Amino acid sequence: MSSPRNSVVHNVIDVLRCFSTDEPLVGVTEIAQQVGLHKSSVSRLLATLESEGWVEQDPSTRKYQLGLGLIAIAGPLLANLNVRQVAHPYLQQLAADSRETTVLAVWEDSAAVTVEQIVSDRTVKHTSPLGSRYYSTGSATVQVFLADMDPDAAMALIGSGHIRLQEGWTVAQARQRFADIRERGYATNLRETFEDEIGIAAPVYDHRRKVVAAVLLAAPAYRIDEQTAQRLIEQCLSAAATISTRMGRPDAPQQQSDTLVLDGAWDHQDRCDSTI
Repeated sequence: MSSPRNSVVHNVIDVLRCFSTDEPLVGVTEIAQQVGLHKSSVSRLLATLESEGWVEQDPSTRKYQLGLGLIAIAGPLLANLNVRQVAHPYLQQLAADSRETTVLAVWEDSAAVTVEQIVSDRTVKHTSPLGSRYYSTGSATVQVFLADMDPDAAMALIGSGHIRLQEGWTVAQARQRFADIRERGYATNLRETFEDEIGIAAPVYDHRRKVVAAVLLAAPAYRIDEQTAQRLIEQCLSAAATISTRMGRPDAPQQQSDTLVLDGAWDHQDRCDSTI
């Protein structure tokens, strides 16, 4: 039998939910208004939470913020979160919704590595073996990881030859592409590495707001027009944001505007090339 909604436990949860990245400092009056409790009740709850280190009072504003004591509670969960395990059901859902192949990639030894894949149910599809490694700036997953790095570090990987500059790109174009990805939150590969393939990737963040993986949608180019690509971008962004939330980031980034941008050359010529 569930406890009544006005139980002390629920009140504590409601109080803790008043804190967010947008409003890390919250006063007693504001909390009381949000949770519908008297200020004296909120003060007692906060005093108890403060004694456990779950909240802290800012001495200058007298407002409260979340305390380091919560790390002791959340730490074991966060330490055992495996991005592949967390992402799997959402990759499955993304594959079902898009009917295209979905991939999870991680960054390892200066390469984007495929660690999970849900294959499209269509006859013509794109696949890559688990463990495949990608080193080209044309790869959407590589772009995601390079865009998350310090720009000079990313350029150093290209300059050293660890990452291959996609044919036809200049270093300046690569630097601008990564800056654009950081701003809008996704990367595209529109027939840039392979003439018959479209790739769309979005970053997955953990509780430290670090990019720990990339979600990729891969599809044969012949069936993807600009409108379809826009839909796939939205679906990829949504899946990556959901996985990020499950990995501990409550403010997982969404697309930056209603108008999504497609990098690279785009044409509408149908092609029958495919990888099965």
